[in-house]
Amino acid sequence: MSYLQITKDNIGTEHICCALGAKQYEEAVREKKQWLRERMNDGLKFYRLNDRAKVFIEYLPAEKAWVPIDAPNYMYIDCLWVSGRHKDNGHSKNLLEQCIQDAKEQGMDGIVHLSSSKKMPYLSDKRYLEHMGFTVADQADPYFELMALKWNDHAAKPAFMKSIHTKPGSDQGIYIYYTAQCPFAVGVLDDLRKVAQGRGIPFQTHRITRLEEAQQSPAIWTTFSLFYNGEFVTHEIMSAGKFEKLLEKCS
Repeated sequence: MSYLQITKDNIGTEHICCALGAKQYEEAVREKKQWLRERMNDGLKFYRLNDRAKVFIEYLPAEKAWVPIDAPNYMYIDCLWVSGRHKDNGHSKNLLEQCIQDAKEQGMDGIVHLSSSKKMPYLSDKRYLEHMGFTVADQADPYFELMALKWNDHAAKPAFMKSIHTKPGSDQGIYIYYTAQCPFAVGVLDDLRKVAQGRGIPFQTHRITRLEEAQQSPAIWTTFSLFYNGEFVTHEIMSAGKFEKLLEKCS
């Protein structure tokens, strides 16, 4: 089966896999599409399976990536997602090879991607990345790992920015950093706010809207990062019910 490149010319009519078919996220999907349009000016590429499925890769030059990393002359993968019946059919490998080809054609030294020391939602499986030749370039508490695949042995070693060690905007209650990059992140905020308010817990969100802000953020996964009383808790985008359980555990 073939793959389709989403561009500024066709993004208005083509689906982008995220929240596919979920009506409650329609506005968030529109925001995601606008975010993609703007990032395409920075060299972002988006390829998906030419089918109605959640199978895609999204990547751009690391210098323009909305994450606090230092990876000069690398390509950064925002998201590599293969779900459902399409798993174990070679799509991850095919999409990754497309990214490698683009990076090499642009004279880059390698590719970087966020993963984790243990399998976590929304982050690519470390074991798969290692199978594809990636190695750990840097680590950050509590579980983040910056994986790198490089073909230039003299290339700089990618690393997290020092900003990840700074405090969030508030040390009282819940503080969430997020961007328009993921419709799920945008779509759950109101539900989470209601849960926190029901428990009398302060709840604040901060939408990152600029590249420079993202690259100097204390949030490693700027798409969605949840802090409680000034400490990072999770990057997992969760339901109201799961958030309720999280608050019980944190309180």
